[in-house]
Amino acid sequence: MRKKKLLFIMNNLGCGGAEKSLVSLLNTIDYGEYEVDLMLFRQEGLFLSKIPEPVRVLPEPAGYRYYDMPLAPAVAANLRRGRFRAAAGRIQAAWLFRREPNRARCEQRVWKHLSRSLPPLAGEYDAAIGFLEKNPIYYCIEKVKARKKLGFIHIDYNKLGMDARIDFPYFHRLDHLVTVSEECAGTLKRQFPSLASKIEVIYNIVSPRSIRTLANEPASLPPAAVKILSIGRLNAQKGFDMAVEACRLLADSGKDISWTVIGEGEERPELERLIRRHGLERRFFLPGMSDNPYPCLREADIYVQPSRFEGKSIAIDEAMIMGKPIVVTNFTTAGDQIKSGETGLIVEMNAVALAAGIGRLIEDKELARSFASRLAGLELGTEGEIAKLYRFIGEGASA
Repeated sequence: MRKKKLLFIMNNLGCGGAEKSLVSLLNTIDYGEYEVDLMLFRQEGLFLSKIPEPVRVLPEPAGYRYYDMPLAPAVAANLRRGRFRAAAGRIQAAWLFRREPNRARCEQRVWKHLSRSLPPLAGEYDAAIGFLEKNPIYYCIEKVKARKKLGFIHIDYNKLGMDARIDFPYFHRLDHLVTVSEECAGTLKRQFPSLASKIEVIYNIVSPRSIRTLANEPASLPPAAVKILSIGRLNAQKGFDMAVEACRLLADSGKDISWTVIGEGEERPELERLIRRHGLERRFFLPGMSDNPYPCLREADIYVQPSRFEGKSIAIDEAMIMGKPIVVTNFTTAGDQIKSGETGLIVEMNAVALAAGIGRLIEDKELARSFASRLAGLELGTEGEIAKLYRFIGEGASA
């Protein structure tokens, strides 16, 4: 019997939750039944080494590099090859890069120009999956021949400030628009009511056994009576500026803490400035990325997610699997993962509330132990979610 051919499309395999989710999914697929190709616009990122051996990584689409280089050499390279429309598109994209302040909306608007530089992908697939909002979905629709087409949204759609008018014609052509939590699905259904029947939920795949095995490696968090850990990109969405302020409040109240954030991103300079301003160089630490944060998660006393918005946080799921007392801010999807007062604390989205929630767990050790006890009794593995993907792939034919 012929194996079904699947294509996954992604920007890169950098340090984000969607990238980690894709790698987890690829490591769960039954390669006895499926043949899998992976298209990355850029073959880079922390998780490249985690791609399972059966996956065939396709060459980068050649035209994409012109949008990753300065304007003048990009235009000159296209003109030398007689690609005048592509050169014009790159100039128009440069204008958008300068004039559109919202990064997500800019990516949406640039696509029509970028698309001119990307030829259709050779071959035909049983299913193609654009695994992230914007370019991967657009590429899936315009450049790929497939019987079924799926698109994934890994975030609360309204929080990025995207233009739904740009996305609608692409989403309309998908067989399924998949997101990662019930709250995110509700947002999409309100934003795109005529597409409600296409909107589905597949939870991020996490494997408790794999996480616990990886957690057995050595770790060394900075010493303190209470070791706090957060994991995530260093960007405004993740709220680590509030974490620095909360750390200052805890330190000022006499708490012996260290706070480590595993991640990297464009907010590093600003966070380092805040750390210096508050004299927290021996309290708040930014060690960068790690391809295995689980030993640090094992060693941590408290896990904190100070995000302003999330889709469904893989890091929170992982902290729950490790039985850690958890404090999260009240972003819209927090209640999809944490039941406040039973499996963790959900606090208001500010530094004072974060510090108070953490301080409560430090002072009330019985409360912290009760969270760990309840988490131990939950079924937290989501490997079975792969069955939903198989089902969506196996249904009907793409229009």
